[in-house]
Amino acid sequence: MDFHNVRRNAVAAVSTAMLLIVLVFILKMADGSTDYFPPPESQGGWRTLDNPDDIQRLAGMNPDKLAELKEWLFRSDDRSFAAVVIRRGYIVLEVERGRSSKTDTERVASCSKAICATVLAIASEESQKGHTPKKMKFDDPAFDFISWAQPLSDPRKAKITVKQLFNHTSGIVPESSGAPNEGAWEWIVGHTGDAKTAQLAFDPGTDLDYSTHGLHHAALVCEDVTGMPYDHFAIEKLFKPLGIETWWFQWLDGDEKHGRHPSHGLGLSAREMARIAYCMLRGGRWKEQQVIPKWFVEQTAAPTHSIKGRKTFGRDAESWSHGWELPARLTDGRGAGIPKDARFKPGSGGQLIAFVPSLDLVVTRQTGSSGAWEFEEYLRLACHALVEKSGKE
Repeated sequence: MDFHNVRRNAVAAVSTAMLLIVLVFILKMADGSTDYFPPPESQGGWRTLDNPDDIQRLAGMNPDKLAELKEWLFRSDDRSFAAVVIRRGYIVLEVERGRSSKTDTERVASCSKAICATVLAIASEESQKGHTPKKMKFDDPAFDFISWAQPLSDPRKAKITVKQLFNHTSGIVPESSGAPNEGAWEWIVGHTGDAKTAQLAFDPGTDLDYSTHGLHHAALVCEDVTGMPYDHFAIEKLFKPLGIETWWFQWLDGDEKHGRHPSHGLGLSAREMARIAYCMLRGGRWKEQQVIPKWFVEQTAAPTHSIKGRKTFGRDAESWSHGWELPARLTDGRGAGIPKDARFKPGSGGQLIAFVPSLDLVVTRQTGSSGAWEFEEYLRLACHALVEKSGKE
């Protein structure tokens, strides 16, 4: 046997393998798809691209389309706002008018519903591992974890599952009832005699109608399961692992029996909201840690109920998932041009948190205001700003 030839062939094979590894690494670096996670804002925050050539080469975005999107954002309303578009982990567009994308943490309105459902998924996962005082799954009866609501004001509440609290099929105080979205806890759980909160609008799981009150109840579920106020758990298990540094939570008062508790409402900046969407984009992972359960990310890609037809806000029932929404499933034209795997949550006043796995895209906007806005158009224009969409890549 010619050992010299064997040795040469072995060295050549190793050299070839090493070369391939280096080439793969270079290609990953070239398209910006390396396993990147931004440090906290106090340590530099998100990486940003300003040069048009870099935006096209590293992030695969069309600078001209992004400029058009920037102009559209300014024309879309007259509110103060901060908006961020992130592709392949790069901020490719950051637009601010009277509001900082880094430091302004005004209310994000209903975007907090998607965040609350995400926190409940973490609580469920932690509970199944035995890390919390009680165990909870999304199909469990929700009111088993809301001791403050006993005795139940409507016996049908016993049939409400945890997931129905945030996919809007619980029957709890839909916004269409005209009831205020906030109040004392004894009123929210139906103990004041007000029929709007005491009685369900429909049997659980038989219809769908948007309910902010349902998410207030979800915050109480989290508190009971984890033994921690909702805000404390969200901060420890979601915010801190993602490097989120600035926030605030809404607290609601109650009488002696019902107490004072945080609701699901909160405030975050546009950049901090983007961290949550980016973690969802990465399958719930942040660096080496599985922060958000992978099963939750996967389940949000489809409706989490069996209701059909046009429902609340004139939106298709099939567009509602675990707190998140599926804009591509809208059949009135609003979902046109949006990828099927897109998930987003709009909030009154032009707040938006969105991610599109197939495009490696994150989109957020924060105003702290209220009112209507063209949420789907913002996401659609961001999706269409990819270089691939212009035929240049």
